[in-house]
Amino acid sequence: MDETRPTLKQQTYAFALCAFVFMTVYNFAAWYTSKSEKVPSFTFDFEKHIPFLPWSIIPYMTSVCFFCLVFFVCKNHEQLKVLTKRMLFTTIVAGACFILFPLRFSLTKPTTDGSIVDYSFQFLKMFDSPFNQSPSLHIAYALIFWTVFRNLKRFRTFLMVWLIAVGISTLTTYQHHFMDILAGTVLAHLSFIIFPYRKHDFQYRNFHVANFYFLSGWILISASVLLDRFYSHLWLILLWPAGMAIIIGYHYQKNTTHFLKDKNGKISLWKKVFYTPYRMIYLIFWKFLRKNKKPLEIVPRIYISSRPGREDLHYFEVTSNMLVYDLSAEMEEIQDLKKKSSYHSVPFLDIGTLDIDETKKLVNEITENYRKLRADGKIVIHCTMGLTRSSVIGILVMKNILSLPLDEAVDTMKGIHKEAVIHPYLKDFLKKI
Repeated sequence: MDETRPTLKQQTYAFALCAFVFMTVYNFAAWYTSKSEKVPSFTFDFEKHIPFLPWSIIPYMTSVCFFCLVFFVCKNHEQLKVLTKRMLFTTIVAGACFILFPLRFSLTKPTTDGSIVDYSFQFLKMFDSPFNQSPSLHIAYALIFWTVFRNLKRFRTFLMVWLIAVGISTLTTYQHHFMDILAGTVLAHLSFIIFPYRKHDFQYRNFHVANFYFLSGWILISASVLLDRFYSHLWLILLWPAGMAIIIGYHYQKNTTHFLKDKNGKISLWKKVFYTPYRMIYLIFWKFLRKNKKPLEIVPRIYISSRPGREDLHYFEVTSNMLVYDLSAEMEEIQDLKKKSSYHSVPFLDIGTLDIDETKKLVNEITENYRKLRADGKIVIHCTMGLTRSSVIGILVMKNILSLPLDEAVDTMKGIHKEAVIHPYLKDFLKKI
């Protein structure tokens, strides 16, 4: 991975390329659409209540400044490369939408004659297009800019607030409709997924997963308001899973392993209600897709498995001398197993980053408890599906107890657990332990 800082020449080239493509695509789309006899508009009823705020033209116009600045803030070659790809992708896809699905702004913009910001509106009228509406490039670019600015140590909060102001200004300067904002947000998150930053670096894994949740949330919001407008208000119910998905994405970014379960492995009632769609999906996956229902012995008296159901308990021969390590962050342990064994809840997010310090602590704890096991004791390590988290911890436990080289521990696990899933990013993680 190239950590060297890009040269000024490389940054200038990336900026010039993206600026050229933007000017070409944007102006061609505006010219092409202007030739149409009639260009429709798309608005929601509530938009007529959005106030016109003349001063918001100031943050709106600063999007150009951010466009010029962001390339020169990139700290390494990969960051500049990914930024350039995202900008080009967003610009070209947006341009195609402007041509294929042209829209124009429909609300009457109040006059700004005599105001201090009138010159800015006159400038905007000369160079901006009333047609290139959805998706909003102001919104898409602002989200892409933030992926670079969020890594800054100075002015980070100020830039975040200012970019939010840029987003709001698209509505309050009467430049965009609400649908354009949603489309711009979806387009930005598509670019994050198609062009991920440090795809195989385990430290960025949670950001990659979070983007799928964010994208799902914004798509659901878009579907909800559209179905509400054309069919029934009942479709606003989709705002529930939409908000849930965005919140889960936030927890993935923060690696909040206890966002559902507390330290005792219990999920509170209000969380059970709010996260019902999320928990139902995992319940369905667990019911039909989990693999090793019967625990697999990886070291004498140490087993890995998926989360057991009541019908599986006969495989476990539960006793008070059995230690259970529950790695699932999504589902509660069944009470029969929890009450009859020595239960430990150590949740890790599914297909996400495993914290290095927490992982070391857990592996060392299991190793120490293994050495103190009674003759009739055993240890069971399980996650929800029994595919990744339990396999990773199992590999590290085998490596510790049997003093195996990492590669040999991985191969041994794959030999024991044929369904084990060790993603490429996890190989980098395992080398850090």
